[in-house]
Amino acid sequence: MKFDEYRTYDAVGLADLVARGEVHPAELLQLASDRCAAVDPALNAISLPMGQNGKELAEREPAGPFGGVPFLIKDLNQDYAGYPTSAGTGPLRSVRAADHSTVVRRWLDAGLVIFGKTTTPEFGSKAITETRTFGATRNPWDPTRTPGGSSGGSAVAVAAGIIPMAGASDGGGSIRIPAACTGLFGLKPGRGLVTSGPLVGDPLFGAASEGVLSRSVRDTAAMLDILSVPDPGAPYRVPRPHQPYREAVTAPPRRLRIGFTSQSPLGTAVSADAVRAVEDAATLLESLGHTVEPADPGIDGSKMAMDFMTVWTAQAAARLAQTCRVTHASPADFDIDTQVLAAVGRAVAAPALMDAQARWNDYTRALAAFHDTHDLLLTPTLAEPPLRIGQNRTPAAAGAVLPPLLRVGAGRLIARTAFYRNLVTANLSAVPFTQLANITGRPAMNVPTYWTPAGLPLGVQFVGPTSSEYLLLQLAAEIETARPWFDRHPPESALRSDG
Repeated sequence: MKFDEYRTYDAVGLADLVARGEVHPAELLQLASDRCAAVDPALNAISLPMGQNGKELAEREPAGPFGGVPFLIKDLNQDYAGYPTSAGTGPLRSVRAADHSTVVRRWLDAGLVIFGKTTTPEFGSKAITETRTFGATRNPWDPTRTPGGSSGGSAVAVAAGIIPMAGASDGGGSIRIPAACTGLFGLKPGRGLVTSGPLVGDPLFGAASEGVLSRSVRDTAAMLDILSVPDPGAPYRVPRPHQPYREAVTAPPRRLRIGFTSQSPLGTAVSADAVRAVEDAATLLESLGHTVEPADPGIDGSKMAMDFMTVWTAQAAARLAQTCRVTHASPADFDIDTQVLAAVGRAVAAPALMDAQARWNDYTRALAAFHDTHDLLLTPTLAEPPLRIGQNRTPAAAGAVLPPLLRVGAGRLIARTAFYRNLVTANLSAVPFTQLANITGRPAMNVPTYWTPAGLPLGVQFVGPTSSEYLLLQLAAEIETARPWFDRHPPESALRSDG
């Protein structure tokens, strides 16, 4: 098999070839490895090569629904025994995992050939994938731009043709944002459907979910059948539909009533491209027989953003402190933005944290009321095309002034500064639409329906009610048929360091 043929298959298709004996897993691994060697120097998607591990897996007898298919996992919370999970940091690169995380076990049981880990921002804390440890990960559609975050490396690996599907996770948009930046399909499962065990029970108060990024809807659907098997040790069990998720792609959904908005919940600017993406999707949906009308949940987005950031910074503080205990690193060993978020988080009083998290219930009930009258909410996924590399980098002057303040514990003071407000705005204003689904625990997806006149992907987001993953997959498959994207590839000239 040549690369041009390899790229015409999704993961389900490659697994079928392996099962029929038409291709050997070692041959697929070699194709993926060769493609990685050709394009990753320019794109920087791989944080940890695991080539020998991949070769050993490829030589085993193929078994499972994805037997023999090459695969990459995210270098954040997706532990592989014997290998470090860096979480985008330098200090954790020396700490080897004692055991597989549950999702990794399920991927191995499904027959996937794991041969590396993908880049992520430190602790998955930003919507871009740029760190001082690993450098900048670049968008294959335009290497001067970000692939988003935090599953940025996984998105690049799939979009650039290294693999058809990769491990990802989403705590504030980290599946949907990179999917939108790179022209992929990305579904964030609802709260509790996919376990984060065994080390974590309910990450980020249930806001975070494990999943995948893919080029086809059926790959994600088939993977959800594997990942959503109940975990006896999980804090709660979420019911699954009576039929497999994979069957969702075989029949269109009922005609839906869909409310749409392109207004940023933060009141910040939304680009004309993002507005056009939603309008284009609405027109397409109407042509498919769905009812589409302007509507939104009526939530105070600015208040919701601050309540989200209160919890987010508290988690950053806890994660940084834990890492320093394990590795004997100091906060100064991490990115300045990580230090700032952690300092602000340390200054959050326990009552303030509990109040912010308690208000998540208000936003959840407001979205539930919206879903009483509308099956789905349609928004842009991104407020603007993918940001340029370095656009969200902390200014050098601030980087020089902040460390002394951080050393004296001035987190509460920093939280009141224009710098911190600008940091929050810069982090969220380009991606203000995704956090709602995380806070409310609802499933949501990016569907790559739109490319800008400059040739950049810019997807749209659908947010569903509780346990609507099957419905979302049905709609995504219907859109995929009406507006195919599988064969849209980044220009090869952009994928090579000499291009």
